[in-house]
Amino acid sequence: MTRRVGVWLFGARGSVATTTIAGAAALHHGIPPAGVVTELPAFAGTGLIPLDALVFGGHDVVETPLAKQVERLTSGGVLPPGLDRLITADLAEAERNIVVLPAGGPQNELIGRMAEDIRAFRLRNDLSQVVAINVASTEAPYDVPVTSAAELREALALPDVLPASSVGALAAFEAGAAYVDFTPSTSIRPAAVREWAVEKGLPYGGQDAKTGETLVKSVLAPMFAARALPVHAWSGTNLLGGGDGATLADPRAAESKSISKERGLAEMLGEVAGDVHIDYVDPMGDWKTAWDHVLFSGFLGVRMTLQFTWQGCDSALAAPLVLDLARLSALALDRGHVGAMPFLGFYFKDPIESTEHALPRQYDELLRWTRSC
Repeated sequence: MTRRVGVWLFGARGSVATTTIAGAAALHHGIPPAGVVTELPAFAGTGLIPLDALVFGGHDVVETPLAKQVERLTSGGVLPPGLDRLITADLAEAERNIVVLPAGGPQNELIGRMAEDIRAFRLRNDLSQVVAINVASTEAPYDVPVTSAAELREALALPDVLPASSVGALAAFEAGAAYVDFTPSTSIRPAAVREWAVEKGLPYGGQDAKTGETLVKSVLAPMFAARALPVHAWSGTNLLGGGDGATLADPRAAESKSISKERGLAEMLGEVAGDVHIDYVDPMGDWKTAWDHVLFSGFLGVRMTLQFTWQGCDSALAAPLVLDLARLSALALDRGHVGAMPFLGFYFKDPIESTEHALPRQYDELLRWTRSC
């Protein structure tokens, strides 16, 4: 019998999580796995868990059922018409594994309750291991007032020491799960949270998945560097709707996103003029558009420009990456990997413990690690 691996999603009823769950079920019915990198021939024979052996559950603060979310995403053109009828049983199974988060109280008690939810999910579904992935809304930057795991354990008797993303990460570690942050939220940024993971002997990775504009940048910026073409300015405007757009309409939440979006360009090209703007356009729903303008010099200082437009569905771009990250993190657990997973940088704008941002080199690093055993 094939072993099964749990995928515990923080934000389990959001658009990304719903598209991931529905998409995984659709693959069982023969829909091609476009965007799932780990299904490429290069990853065959590396010990990755089969896609149909992933079991989904998670935490959320809303009670809207997955079936209703699928209906909304279908009407918005994110999911194909008729898919809901094929995956009714899959949605019902995942729905049984979603827990609504309690509110209030000391954070150490909340971490304990959330960890118990994850342990119960593992036992109830006879899972060999669990990978937790944060796909919840982006948080504003958060100043964590402690620097070690020991200090953090004492501080958690009080409320609001940590943001929700870091509470989820600690709950995952307490439950023996690997943890990956798909967002730019605080989660595993504090040293005390990372130390906690290492003490538990668990891997963690992230942050802020690159699915659109930054993905293109991570291909084009190395081109300019390799061709010795100085880039003087790189400006971008992002238009997006949906829940992510509404969240990022808050300047504090947008600050987290902007920091991660701009880090890679600086590390690939040095200091470059220009800003990234994020605008919320509610009628766009789950779709997003990015316009970029690049000013650079050619031979003898001749000024030139490159412009590109990226239009895509955020949830459909993100969901296959969630499946990849679940499989790769499960493989890290199998191999006894402890601490940061910088080899997952291929998927992120702000990769943990890595300064490599060029997509081809990140892909090579991922493949080398995957094939290393």
